[in-house]
Amino acid sequence: MLSVFATADDVGAEKPVMLHAILAKNLEGFLAARTVREARWLNATGFAAKEGELQLMPDESGRLQAAVLGLGAGRDPHALALFSERLPPGLYALGDVDPAFGGARAAYAWAIGTYAFDRYRARKKSARKETPRLVIPDGVDGESVSRIADGMFLARDLINTPANDMGPAELEQAARSLAQSFGARIEAIVGDDLLKANYPMIHAVGRASAREPRLIDLVWGAEKHPKVTLIGKGVCFDTGGLDLKNSSGMLTMKKDMGGAACVLGLARMIMDAKLPIRLRVMIPAVENSISGSAYRPGDVLTSRKGLSVEIGNTDAEGRVVLADALAEADTENPELLFCLATLTGAARAATGMELPPFFTDDEILAADLMRHGTEEHDPLWRLPLWRSYEPAVDSMVADVNNAPDYGLAGAITAALFLNRFITKTQCWAHFDIPAWVDRPKPGRRKGAEANAIRALYATIAERYGKRS
Repeated sequence: MLSVFATADDVGAEKPVMLHAILAKNLEGFLAARTVREARWLNATGFAAKEGELQLMPDESGRLQAAVLGLGAGRDPHALALFSERLPPGLYALGDVDPAFGGARAAYAWAIGTYAFDRYRARKKSARKETPRLVIPDGVDGESVSRIADGMFLARDLINTPANDMGPAELEQAARSLAQSFGARIEAIVGDDLLKANYPMIHAVGRASAREPRLIDLVWGAEKHPKVTLIGKGVCFDTGGLDLKNSSGMLTMKKDMGGAACVLGLARMIMDAKLPIRLRVMIPAVENSISGSAYRPGDVLTSRKGLSVEIGNTDAEGRVVLADALAEADTENPELLFCLATLTGAARAATGMELPPFFTDDEILAADLMRHGTEEHDPLWRLPLWRSYEPAVDSMVADVNNAPDYGLAGAITAALFLNRFITKTQCWAHFDIPAWVDRPKPGRRKGAEANAIRALYATIAERYGKRS
């Protein structure tokens, strides 16, 4: 990732092209500070600093001298990603940029603007020999910015990869590659061995697929350090099972392992920063398919925790596989436990695709998450673990039902279901993420997104070590 940046020492005799980013309300003052020639050029082109408006300015010889970006009302904190998305290869430096968009935020925006998923294109954009490079702004740690962007890109790449190339085995291999890079220990419990190891619900959901289900378990860091556990839903494709989705519902289901991808991206940030924690990452990786061995509506499964689970709907499989992983994680009573999952359509109905909800009973943790989400512009919104809805999760024939007969508050009842499998851990939170961009913005093309992990990284780093 550092390849998209340059230091002042790298510049040498090459003069960087200056990048200006202007709020519409400040356009008059910006033009007044320009040379007469520059001001005339911008006036002649009709530049009005509208959001997303990009104007190139040549020098007297016709070479690119500057690029000016309109920020409009300033609603998009990562608007400067448009520079690296659109500008040709060359050396660039920040010029007149509103302070709210400059510094590390500008460097991060530049980094995410370079992202492209072109694995399946005959002519790969990333194969270009030259890429635009930004001179790191003064006081900005390029390695820190790169660390965060690399974690984001890892998650995005995994989510964007179609299910034919990203099944449970391939997801395990991605985790193994990450573990090898940072000296982490990793094991996977695969197929019928899940039954022997007492992960019956992961096995039940994944057994209908020819691609064997598994529990991926990565551990990194010294045992003496505070325990932080990350659990990510790894449903590599979700047909809905016997409660079959329609074709439009299945179209983006390659992203149903988005929780797993995000915890791997977050783990990469943590390990690269060498934070003094004992990190555990658990991913129940399955494909929810249909065959003669598929689990059925009305089945009653016994979970790792011993609770019996009535299957109200086979398309509510994510919470079923997560339950076994959560039960195991809870036995260690970690200081922090985060669960990330593309869990419910109800969450999307409640807060949309850009504002994933989270659930926790810990008021201090909730405040920290909201604060870091705001500071990092990685938006989150707290929804309540509303205990009055607890009876909705109950079953008439078992301890709990994975899809209660209650048509409201689906994101909350899903979180309450997960909460049944956590009894020791006090500080935990569940994130119901979309892992997807449906309305493209600079640096966020339509497709995969790694929601919440920058806010989570900032929260963990603040509690257990300095970000470097």
